[in-house]
Amino acid sequence: MAKIDFEGLLAQARRDGRSSLSEPEAKQALAAMGIAVPAGEVARDAASAAAIAARLGGPFAVKVVSPDILHKSDARAVSIRLADADAVRAAIDTMAAEPAVKAARVDGWLVERMAAPGVEMVIGAVRDPQFGTMVMVGLGGVFVEVLGDVAFRLVPIARAEAESMIEALQGRALLDGARGRAPVSRAALVDLLLAVGGEGGLLHRHGDAIAELDLNPVIVSADAAVVVDARVILAPAAGARTAGAAASAPAQVDYGRLFAPKTVAVLGASATDTSIANTFIRRMKKFGYAGAIWPIHPSAPEVEGLPAFRSLADTPGPVDYAYVAIGAARVADALAAGAGRLGFAQVISSGFGEVEEGRDLERGLVDAARKGGFRVIGPNCLGLYSPRGGVTFPDDAPRETGNIGVLAQSGGLSTDIIKRGQTRGVRFSGLVTIGNSADIGAAELTGFYFGDDRTRAVGLYLESAKDGRALFDLMRSPQAKPVVLLKGGRTSQGHLAAASHTGSLAGDLRAWEALCEQTPCVMVDTVDRFVDALLALQVLELRPSRPTRRVVLFGNGGGTSVLAADCFSSVGLDILPMDDAAVEAMRGLKLPPGTGIVNPIDTPVGTLLQGGGSVAGKILDIVYASSGADALVMHLNLAAFVGRSAGDPVETLIGIAEQVGRERPGQLHFILVLRSDGSRELDDARRAYRGRALAAGIAVFDEIADAGHALAAVSQLEHRLAARGQV
Repeated sequence: MAKIDFEGLLAQARRDGRSSLSEPEAKQALAAMGIAVPAGEVARDAASAAAIAARLGGPFAVKVVSPDILHKSDARAVSIRLADADAVRAAIDTMAAEPAVKAARVDGWLVERMAAPGVEMVIGAVRDPQFGTMVMVGLGGVFVEVLGDVAFRLVPIARAEAESMIEALQGRALLDGARGRAPVSRAALVDLLLAVGGEGGLLHRHGDAIAELDLNPVIVSADAAVVVDARVILAPAAGARTAGAAASAPAQVDYGRLFAPKTVAVLGASATDTSIANTFIRRMKKFGYAGAIWPIHPSAPEVEGLPAFRSLADTPGPVDYAYVAIGAARVADALAAGAGRLGFAQVISSGFGEVEEGRDLERGLVDAARKGGFRVIGPNCLGLYSPRGGVTFPDDAPRETGNIGVLAQSGGLSTDIIKRGQTRGVRFSGLVTIGNSADIGAAELTGFYFGDDRTRAVGLYLESAKDGRALFDLMRSPQAKPVVLLKGGRTSQGHLAAASHTGSLAGDLRAWEALCEQTPCVMVDTVDRFVDALLALQVLELRPSRPTRRVVLFGNGGGTSVLAADCFSSVGLDILPMDDAAVEAMRGLKLPPGTGIVNPIDTPVGTLLQGGGSVAGKILDIVYASSGADALVMHLNLAAFVGRSAGDPVETLIGIAEQVGRERPGQLHFILVLRSDGSRELDDARRAYRGRALAAGIAVFDEIADAGHALAAVSQLEHRLAARGQV
């Protein structure tokens, strides 16, 4: 089949008013990229098809070529395994009589030599509205939509990513010769995936012009991967810039003015009543903000005991950060008054792009920011929490600056994250609510956290990402830090109407899952797991050179340990017997009857308290030295310890764990679970022990299952960093 330039095919299709390439054209485009397709030609009628068959040599496949028939099998317009020219002629006569074919425009008949037998696969692509082009691989043929055994990645993919896509398939064993079948070439399938979705491949070079791609089936044999059928749906031609969009680039502003502002202006506080802006001022004072707070009020000389100013133009000096809580229609003009002297404006007000009638107001707000040289956070968000700068929107938030940076599209959920994090010991380098992200989006703020020396890991709560492609590129970059993603709207079906198998399988969540698979990012599904994963990252040093897999459980649990082993196994962690050397060393301790020594290590309270707790130190030494474990989870049921007359056994055990960990730094991940019965006495005790443990660099979880999910997140991140070569 002659090669032809893809742009030429595309241009001709557009001139013809078509939204797709014909199968022969699609195969010409693939052949031009060096992708194997069957030898074949297009015939005008049955007689010319027979002549083509006589030249090619069979067996043959024959298909209708028609812009009106998208699914040829459904129209009974495909015939395969035709032995000779006479069979080709007869098949075309039969197909031409089918009702769907008779009703369609027929441009001809594609006659091809059939590919060698093998495993049927599908390779496809679809454009995600947020992240761009995704490539897909899966079990092919008629079963692709029935089984849905597919894997997606964002383009471009590397060879290791192509291999991981294949490995993710449930049906991958078919490639290796399952149930007596001959094995086929994984290498040929990987090469084809790269030719389609790799650097310089079809989608990387022409992805903007392709809305959907379906190569189904791809026949993978012992030495080749041949595209037997191909469908290319074209993307709409690029239009003019959206009316009202800002023409100039956003101003580049020092993020220090946001996270550590020396001056804060507040728009919307009342001199006679209490509004959200008044509450913000009061919380800032209570929090101990050390800079200047300047209320902006059109007439009042004083607000909340502070001198007020008529506009941003009248403040005594430049404004680093403005908290804006006035009517949407007034926001752009109010901020324009600060042109040249305003750094950041966080617009709390709603009534912008989240509603139809507010979209022009949002465009006007962004235009004002461009012209005025300031940046906008929001609108329709709740505020900023930055302990380093003394800024807060929630009440009684922790004042200590930590190493976890968060950004979120939900203000209410952000309050939950801060407060639950506070209870569990998470300390933040900052949290920004971004609302509609009209100006500053997730990628830009994530980039700040990646470059911020105070931030060790990043948490994202996102429902959408207007700058999704930029976010993906950033998270694949060398400066990326570990990210925990809580995705809102996981089950929505807002993707493009699908004209292909690939499109029908590409739900909104697929792109986010691909983002995580290709970057040091792990997705969680609840706020609690989000906070727990961030707590683990706050304390544990990731170890890509030896990703976490084997875990030892140690504590007083009985049935709790059994259930915990089940939970850890369900999230991909192994609770396996310890090495022989460790088991022998445990036997050498001659622990009392009823003590489990293999894994889980099940120790009654009486055993743990022997020698003032020294036996626990001996057990920990053995696990660290010779168990082969990647992580150790010590779990204590506080009801069995609290209230004992002799000393404080839990404090003693925490001290022992701290000492052993200090003597063997980085050898394994150690975390502590302190279980309570829900009584006030035990909850209060756990709170105190949590603070003691965190001071020693030990993360504390409420339940063993919580620890399991947090460790699973750590394990996934370590594996992804290892896959990137960051060992």
